[in-house]
Amino acid sequence: MSHTPHELAADFPEYAEKIQALKLSDAHFAKLSEAYHEVNRQVHRAETDVEPTGDAEIEALRRERVRLKDELFAILSK
Repeated sequence: MSHTPHELAADFPEYAEKIQALKLSDAHFAKLSEAYHEVNRQVHRAETDVEPTGDAEIEALRRERVRLKDELFAILSK
């Protein structure tokens, strides 16, 4: 278990500029990005016990984070 936040720009530094540009120019990407960051914050709060969460819920949040990240990466890598 990692307690380090998984920020998109940190995970994909080669796409940092493209991430910022797409957030401004692509409403779908912006919505996905915001959803990713919200789920990511929830996972981080759960992992650090700021917001105690059951194991099943943490796993569901992690799966959703991976799904969103995969979708965002597919857009970035086009």
